[in-house]
Amino acid sequence: MQDTALRIPQLAAWLSGTDIGLLELRTPAGTLRLGRLGDSIVELPVEEAEEPELLPIHAPSLGVFLHSHPLAAAPLVRIGQRVEAGQTVGLLKIGPLLLPVTAPQPGIVEHIRVDDAATVGHGTPLVDLHPL
Repeated sequence: MQDTALRIPQLAAWLSGTDIGLLELRTPAGTLRLGRLGDSIVELPVEEAEEPELLPIHAPSLGVFLHSHPLAAAPLVRIGQRVEAGQTVGLLKIGPLLLPVTAPQPGIVEHIRVDDAATVGHGTPLVDLHPL
């Protein structure tokens, strides 16, 4: 950001010759925001984006939580995987019945909270999604 800080007057002069109301530059080192205040160009404070809270997916019933279908070896989802709304993230085995556990909205799988084949109760958090 130091190199950018040295060029703020240049950027402000360039911005004043345009009809752009806000210029935001993002780099790995930080963010710079320049905007209009009357006829002047000023550096605006950067508002830190809040990290969205994780969205837990709960067991809809009691049963045995399965990471994969009993006839398949691959898990339905993995940590870090993007899922869409309605996508199956696990199965809840209730006697002979397999009930799909689905993502309520798009997101990234952040945690799988329950071990494969663990018995869970109604409302147990099973998978955490980072909402998109």
